[in-house]
Amino acid sequence: MAELATIARPYAEALFQATTASGAGADPGRTAAWLDELAAIAADPQLRQLANDPKVTADQVFAVFSGVVRSALSDAAKNFLRTVIANRRTDALAEMAAQFHVLVNRRSGFSDAVVYSAFPMDGAALSGVGTALEKRFGRKLHLVVRQDVSLIGGIRVVVGDEVLDTSVKARLEQMKAVLVA
Repeated sequence: MAELATIARPYAEALFQATTASGAGADPGRTAAWLDELAAIAADPQLRQLANDPKVTADQVFAVFSGVVRSALSDAAKNFLRTVIANRRTDALAEMAAQFHVLVNRRSGFSDAVVYSAFPMDGAALSGVGTALEKRFGRKLHLVVRQDVSLIGGIRVVVGDEVLDTSVKARLEQMKAVLVA
């Protein structure tokens, strides 16, 4: 089976192009919001089971999505969802949303960054880290902090496919590799 990223890429790119086409009048922020909501709905195990059942029609799956969604879907959202369901790609909706966010961020000069820290970070510490990371990566970053006690100390930063690991755990692994070699 193909990787979810490979499956999701053409959907995210087509949606991004349709959203940002001149004269389309669509807002990438609104599109990202309804796409995130659809991805959250698709993450439910019961819905996945329903969507993957060959006895269930695409219209039935669409009706379930439409019944669960909190706000009314635009025509573009309905068309997108119908296409995803018809091609049996609901499992890739979360990856489609993630790749759509990357495209929107790239257009606006931002990137999403996940900062893993062994300890909670206060606002001042995060601000200082954010400034240093923006300088290091050469672009503006949207920071999200997640606590990971296995790091022991320091931080690990993931920006797209780039990783900056200054954690104690990483340093110990480097020392281990040197000693074993």
